[in-house]
Amino acid sequence: MKAIFHADKYWGIGKQNDLMFSLPKDMKFFRDTTKGKVVVMGLNTLHSFPNGKPLKNRINIVLSPDTVKEDVITVHNLEELFSEIEKYDPNDVYVIGGASVYRTLIPYCSEVLVTKVDADGEAEVFVPDLDKDENFQLIYESEPQNDNGYMIRFCTYRNVTLNNDSAKVQEDI
Repeated sequence: MKAIFHADKYWGIGKQNDLMFSLPKDMKFFRDTTKGKVVVMGLNTLHSFPNGKPLKNRINIVLSPDTVKEDVITVHNLEELFSEIEKYDPNDVYVIGGASVYRTLIPYCSEVLVTKVDADGEAEVFVPDLDKDENFQLIYESEPQNDNGYMIRFCTYRNVTLNNDSAKVQEDI
Protein backbone atom coordinates (compact mmCIF):
# COMPACT_ATOMS: atom_id res chain seq x y z
CA MET A 1 0.00 0.00 0.00
CA LYS A 2 1.15 3.52 -0.79
CA ALA A 3 -0.04 7.02 0.07
CA ILE A 4 -0.25 10.03 -2.23
CA PHE A 5 -0.89 13.72 -1.47
CA HIS A 6 0.44 17.23 -1.88
CA ALA A 7 1.63 19.19 1.13
CA ASP A 8 2.67 22.76 1.78
CA LYS A 9 6.01 23.59 3.36
CA TYR A 10 4.56 22.88 6.82
CA TRP A 11 3.15 19.47 5.79
CA GLY A 12 -0.36 20.91 5.66
CA ILE A 13 -2.69 19.09 3.29
CA GLY A 14 -6.05 20.80 3.44
CA LYS A 15 -8.29 23.65 4.41
CA GLN A 16 -12.08 23.62 4.77
CA ASN A 17 -12.23 20.00 3.55
CA ASP A 18 -10.57 20.98 0.28
CA LEU A 19 -7.18 21.21 -1.36
CA MET A 20 -5.18 24.36 -0.67
CA PHE A 21 -3.78 24.84 -4.16
CA SER A 22 -4.93 24.38 -7.75
CA LEU A 23 -2.02 22.42 -9.24
CA PRO A 24 -2.70 21.02 -12.74
CA LYS A 25 0.62 19.10 -12.93
CA ASP A 26 0.01 17.57 -9.51
CA MET A 27 -3.58 16.64 -10.43
CA LYS A 28 -2.34 14.98 -13.64
CA PHE A 29 0.26 13.07 -11.61
CA PHE A 30 -2.46 11.96 -9.16
CA ARG A 31 -4.81 10.89 -11.97
CA ASP A 32 -2.10 9.05 -13.90
CA THR A 33 -0.80 7.32 -10.76
CA THR A 34 -4.15 6.17 -9.35
CA LYS A 35 -6.19 5.49 -12.51
CA GLY A 36 -7.17 1.84 -12.68
CA LYS A 37 -6.00 1.34 -9.10
CA VAL A 38 -7.57 1.09 -5.63
CA VAL A 39 -7.99 4.28 -3.59
CA VAL A 40 -8.59 4.28 0.16
CA MET A 41 -10.13 7.29 1.85
CA GLY A 42 -12.19 8.54 4.73
CA LEU A 43 -15.75 9.79 4.42
CA ASN A 44 -14.81 13.50 4.42
CA THR A 45 -12.50 12.93 1.46
CA LEU A 46 -15.31 11.25 -0.46
CA HIS A 47 -17.62 14.17 0.37
CA SER A 48 -14.98 16.63 -0.89
CA PHE A 49 -15.21 15.21 -4.45
CA PRO A 50 -17.62 16.84 -6.94
CA ASN A 51 -21.14 15.83 -5.92
CA GLY A 52 -19.62 13.48 -3.33
CA LYS A 53 -19.15 10.88 -6.07
CA PRO A 54 -16.30 8.36 -6.03
CA LEU A 55 -13.35 8.76 -8.38
CA LYS A 56 -13.94 7.27 -11.82
CA ASN A 57 -11.87 4.40 -13.17
CA ARG A 58 -10.76 3.34 -9.69
CA ILE A 59 -11.94 0.99 -6.98
CA ASN A 60 -12.99 3.33 -4.14
CA ILE A 61 -12.74 2.05 -0.57
CA VAL A 62 -14.12 4.27 2.19
CA LEU A 63 -13.13 3.76 5.81
CA SER A 64 -16.21 4.82 7.77
CA PRO A 65 -18.26 3.59 10.72
CA ASP A 66 -21.38 3.97 8.54
CA THR A 67 -22.19 2.22 5.28
CA VAL A 68 -21.71 4.91 2.68
CA LYS A 69 -23.28 4.11 -0.68
CA GLU A 70 -23.51 1.40 -3.26
CA ASP A 71 -20.80 2.68 -5.62
CA VAL A 72 -17.98 2.37 -3.06
CA ILE A 73 -16.68 -0.41 -0.86
CA THR A 74 -17.24 0.55 2.76
CA VAL A 75 -15.01 -0.86 5.48
CA HIS A 76 -15.74 -0.04 9.09
CA ASN A 77 -12.35 -0.59 10.76
CA LEU A 78 -8.72 -1.40 10.03
CA GLU A 79 -9.30 -5.15 10.24
CA GLU A 80 -11.93 -4.95 7.49
CA LEU A 81 -9.73 -2.60 5.46
CA PHE A 82 -6.70 -4.89 5.58
CA SER A 83 -8.88 -7.89 4.73
CA GLU A 84 -10.31 -6.01 1.72
CA ILE A 85 -7.00 -4.71 0.34
CA GLU A 86 -5.46 -8.20 0.52
CA LYS A 87 -7.51 -8.87 -2.63
CA TYR A 88 -5.33 -6.45 -4.61
CA ASP A 89 -1.69 -6.01 -5.52
CA PRO A 90 -0.27 -3.84 -2.70
CA ASN A 91 1.42 -1.64 -5.31
CA ASP A 92 -2.03 -0.79 -6.70
CA VAL A 93 -3.51 0.47 -3.42
CA TYR A 94 -3.25 4.20 -2.64
CA VAL A 95 -4.30 6.03 0.51
CA ILE A 96 -5.72 9.39 -0.63
CA GLY A 97 -6.92 11.08 2.56
CA GLY A 98 -7.94 12.70 4.71
CA ALA A 99 -5.55 13.65 7.46
CA SER A 100 -6.71 11.14 10.07
CA VAL A 101 -6.65 8.33 7.49
CA TYR A 102 -3.11 9.35 6.47
CA ARG A 103 -1.96 9.49 10.11
CA THR A 104 -3.42 6.03 10.72
CA LEU A 105 -2.27 4.32 7.52
CA ILE A 106 1.08 5.91 6.56
CA PRO A 107 2.96 3.59 8.96
CA TYR A 108 1.59 0.66 6.91
CA CYS A 109 2.56 2.20 3.55
CA SER A 110 5.65 0.98 1.73
CA GLU A 111 5.96 4.31 -0.08
CA VAL A 112 4.54 7.79 0.22
CA LEU A 113 4.34 10.01 -2.86
CA VAL A 114 4.38 13.65 -1.82
CA THR A 115 4.13 16.67 -4.07
CA LYS A 116 5.86 19.31 -1.96
CA VAL A 117 4.59 22.84 -2.53
CA ASP A 118 7.01 25.62 -1.57
CA ALA A 119 4.29 27.80 -0.08
CA ASP A 120 2.16 28.23 3.02
CA GLY A 121 -1.34 26.98 2.22
CA GLU A 122 -2.71 28.18 5.58
CA ALA A 123 -3.69 24.57 6.22
CA GLU A 124 -6.09 23.42 8.89
CA VAL A 125 -5.06 19.77 8.70
CA PHE A 126 -1.59 18.28 8.62
CA VAL A 127 0.24 15.01 8.13
CA PRO A 128 3.43 13.97 9.88
CA ASP A 129 6.63 15.52 8.51
CA LEU A 130 8.30 12.53 6.83
CA ASP A 131 11.62 14.41 6.65
CA LYS A 132 11.73 14.14 10.46
CA ASP A 133 10.45 10.55 10.65
CA GLU A 134 13.28 8.05 11.02
CA ASN A 135 11.01 5.33 9.60
CA PHE A 136 10.95 7.05 6.19
CA GLN A 137 13.75 7.78 3.75
CA LEU A 138 13.52 10.21 0.84
CA ILE A 139 14.47 8.12 -2.19
CA TYR A 140 13.47 10.46 -5.02
CA GLU A 141 13.05 14.20 -5.45
CA SER A 142 12.36 15.88 -8.78
CA GLU A 143 13.80 19.18 -9.84
CA PRO A 144 11.62 22.12 -8.76
CA GLN A 145 9.02 23.08 -11.36
CA ASN A 146 6.34 25.72 -11.69
CA ASP A 147 2.76 24.55 -11.35
CA ASN A 148 0.19 27.34 -11.66
CA GLY A 149 2.49 29.88 -9.99
CA TYR A 150 3.77 27.55 -7.24
CA MET A 151 7.11 25.79 -7.10
CA ILE A 152 6.60 22.07 -6.58
CA ARG A 153 8.78 18.97 -6.28
CA PHE A 154 7.60 15.39 -6.68
CA CYS A 155 9.07 13.28 -3.87
CA THR A 156 8.99 9.61 -2.95
CA TYR A 157 9.59 8.34 0.58
CA ARG A 158 10.23 4.67 1.40
CA ASN A 159 9.15 3.12 4.69
CA VAL A 160 12.38 1.55 5.96
CA THR A 161 10.56 -0.44 8.67
CA LEU A 162 8.69 -2.60 6.17
CA ASN A 163 10.26 -5.47 4.29
CA ASN A 164 10.34 -3.88 0.84
CA ASP A 165 12.06 -6.96 -0.59
CA SER A 166 9.12 -9.30 0.09
CA ALA A 167 7.96 -9.21 -3.54
CA LYS A 168 11.47 -10.10 -4.72
CA VAL A 169 11.69 -12.93 -2.21
CA GLN A 170 8.41 -14.35 -3.55
CA GLU A 171 9.77 -14.22 -7.12
CA ASP A 172 12.94 -16.05 -6.06
CA ILE A 173 11.06 -18.98 -4.52
